Amino acid sequence: MLNIKEILSVTLILFSVIDIISSVPLIIDLRKKAGHIQSEKATLISAVIMIVFLFLGEGILNLFGIDVGSFAIAGAIIMFLIGMEMVLGLQFFKNDTENVSSHSVVPIAFPLIAGAGTMTTLLSLRAEYDTVNVLIGIVINLLFVYLVLKTSGWLERKIGNGGFVILRKVFGVILLSIAIKLFKNHWFI
Repeated sequence: MLNIKEILSVTLILFSVIDIISSVPLIIDLRKKAGHIQSEKATLISAVIMIVFLFLGEGILNLFGIDVGSFAIAGAIIMFLIGMEMVLGLQFFKNDTENVSSHSVVPIAFPLIAGAGTMTTLLSLRAEYDTVNVLIGIVINLLFVYLVLKTSGWLERKIGNGGFVILRKVFGVILLSIAIKLFKNHWFI
């Protein structure tokens, strides 16, 4: 059932995990190295990865005998660590986008947009929210990702590095709060 509050929550959670705003400097660097960014293709590939994992991820977990609640707790821990990275400026996860392909789709679509953190988050969200609301949140985020990819040069000029730092820290705190909520909801079942 459509629920505006759930759609808003899912959208903010995914926005914080994907963290496309703070990835703009990396996107700008990739654009300089590769010549241009294939925004449409990167967004479409990200959509396919996210939607397939949303629907098939639970089946994959079942193959390994893992329940969605346990995966949701693992996802909450990963979201917590990503939030800590954002707030403290530390790096817990290795950035695998150093080897840039000539088309720049692979490092942007995966792992930058639809990486391990996003996939873990999707299953955590599916355990917590109605699937249709998660799908709408994915679409809203992908529209925003596409917009950012298309306007990365303009964003670089307008927001500046200081603006990116502030946005990253604000969304880091939001992500930490959401991770704690997910952890509490699934730990005490």
